[in-house]
Amino acid sequence: MPLADRFLDIRRDPHSDEVLARGGDPEAHSILQRTGFVSVVRVHETYHRAPTGLAEDEESRLATGAVARLRSAGYHVDCDTAFDTQARPPRYLPLGATVAHLAERIRAATTTQEVADALTELTAAHNGILTALGEVLAATAEFHDDLGEATDPHIARRLRYLADERLRSIRTDLCDTRNALADRHAPHPGRSTCTAERERSAVCACPPPPRTVPAPPPPVAAGLRR
Repeated sequence: MPLADRFLDIRRDPHSDEVLARGGDPEAHSILQRTGFVSVVRVHETYHRAPTGLAEDEESRLATGAVARLRSAGYHVDCDTAFDTQARPPRYLPLGATVAHLAERIRAATTTQEVADALTELTAAHNGILTALGEVLAATAEFHDDLGEATDPHIARRLRYLADERLRSIRTDLCDTRNALADRHAPHPGRSTCTAERERSAVCACPPPPRTVPAPPPPVAAGLRR
């Protein structure tokens, strides 16, 4: 990770009077979003701003919370005096980290059954992750149904389309993949449990060492021939 990605700047812009956060890596951006900032994606930069419509003291409280959480995560934050704080709130693993652990399990898997078990957490019919995601989309669509602005019904229809078409397609494909792997009962030919110089439980995907060819015998000196 570039060292520059560990530095952020949170200040009130002197021209627009917006509270802006610049710098950081994707983890820092996630912290800003969880604090309440809104991401702004440009061609050469992604930065974050406070939501519109906040009073100045609310913006200061939001920025101060972001400074505290970023510093608690080990980031270096330069900020306006009004946003500075010595608070260091405890860190908790976000929900996405639990889902990302499935990718780690799949990368470490040596058999089709291990991958099928990991994919089951995504595809389970009653409480799998994709089913839960569909419920989130449906609930957000319902929220927009009577929200009151002209664009809200369109957003609700779009969310239902994503749940009914796009997400269903992903779930169907992953279910088929999971079921096919569960039926194969096979080890991965490129991954094996390495027993040399590593723990027996560690996965070694390295190619086998090259076969050593015996060295030819040294030539016989001419003076020793008869």
